[in-house]
Amino acid sequence: MKKILASLFFMYLLVPASFGQNDGVLKPALGVSFILNDFKTANAIRTTSLNAVIRDKKWAKLSQMKPGVAITYFKGIKKYIDFAGTIAGSFVNYPMQNYSFVDEKFLLEGNASLYLKMTSENYWVQPYISLGVGGHKYRSYWGAYMPLGLGMRINFWDEGYFFVNSTYRAPVTTETASYHFQNSIGIAGALGKKKEVKLIPPPPPPPADTDGDGITDDKDKCPTVKGVAKYDGCPVPDSDKDGINDDEDKCPTVPGVARYQGCPIPDRDKDGINDEEDKCPDVPGVARYQGCPVPDRDKDGVNDEDDKCPDLAGTAANQGCPELTEEVKKTVAYAAKNIYFETGSTKLQSKSFKGLNDLAAVMVKNPDMKLDIDGHTDNVGSDALNQRLSDGRTAAVKAYLVSKGVAADKLTATGHGETSPVADNKTAAGRALNRRVELKLHYY
Repeated sequence: MKKILASLFFMYLLVPASFGQNDGVLKPALGVSFILNDFKTANAIRTTSLNAVIRDKKWAKLSQMKPGVAITYFKGIKKYIDFAGTIAGSFVNYPMQNYSFVDEKFLLEGNASLYLKMTSENYWVQPYISLGVGGHKYRSYWGAYMPLGLGMRINFWDEGYFFVNSTYRAPVTTETASYHFQNSIGIAGALGKKKEVKLIPPPPPPPADTDGDGITDDKDKCPTVKGVAKYDGCPVPDSDKDGINDDEDKCPTVPGVARYQGCPIPDRDKDGINDEEDKCPDVPGVARYQGCPVPDRDKDGVNDEDDKCPDLAGTAANQGCPELTEEVKKTVAYAAKNIYFETGSTKLQSKSFKGLNDLAAVMVKNPDMKLDIDGHTDNVGSDALNQRLSDGRTAAVKAYLVSKGVAADKLTATGHGETSPVADNKTAAGRALNRRVELKLHYY
């Protein structure tokens, strides 16, 4: 008896549905589903056989499957072919051929499939097989696979349905993808609006005065809005839509405000900021300074937004900072050319002091100046030794200048070791040129 009832129920599901689409093609729909990733069963089949898994009941239990969620877009292509695009996410410990992970991380998957159906959308049930291509991202690895599966949709209500399916995912990139099953159950609903039945409007009523303005509808150009005879039953127009009718608007074609009799708030300096919001109404400016020009605190002709030295008068060519005089440039060049250290040491020789003293005097007199100290060595010795030597020598120069009154935050000392030679290290003369300290004086 149970078998008979089950057969009758299945035959009923195959009866054409009363709410089925006329053309039998699936409308675009969006679905959400609960998924279960099963790696154990797929591995058991591959290491033994499908028959052995079924015989020995070695398939995975629900507790051994990893859950997740998925969103799927469905669209019918033909009566018996649908397209499905799916994005799914779950937290799993994904097995890879050459990698071993100890914790679960987020697995993001996306695939596109074709559903080959046994029935059209005019039936309650659509069994189908699916095949497609997909890819996933797990940790920093990307993988590709081919999902092959079986599924079924059941139309339990109009414009929506319940679906279940199971796919076997065969890897394309075998190093970053693994064989596994993914089972899902979900619901979906059609996108877009239903077609509405167009109603035939009733015949128009006989001439009347709908708006009660004393002008009958057959002569009234605005029969639902009270108006005046001067404008054929329409209200006095407001051409610029500013709420002030044209008969009272001194600027009828330009939107304005009542306090200016329908004209816009004036903008005397034409900077796009009206006088009521403009703190400098007679001088063109910008909105971020409330209608005033961009300030120039040091009055050097370079506004503060473009001025690298906004409180120190300079030149446009030097981005608002003062130009270094030739005398200062010579002082810097002399100091750089006459920096000497004890051999293999970071100790300054006394013959370095004159140039450094003159440079320190310039910087103390001009506290806005900054100095970059870059140290270099030849290639004699190890890289690490040369790096420490260049670091120590630039630090020694910085310490000396600080001892002469230069602010430490105006000095930047950087050792480059043997990485930036200016001459051939194969000759004694070249190595001598490579053992150097470079000084760059600037304002920004």
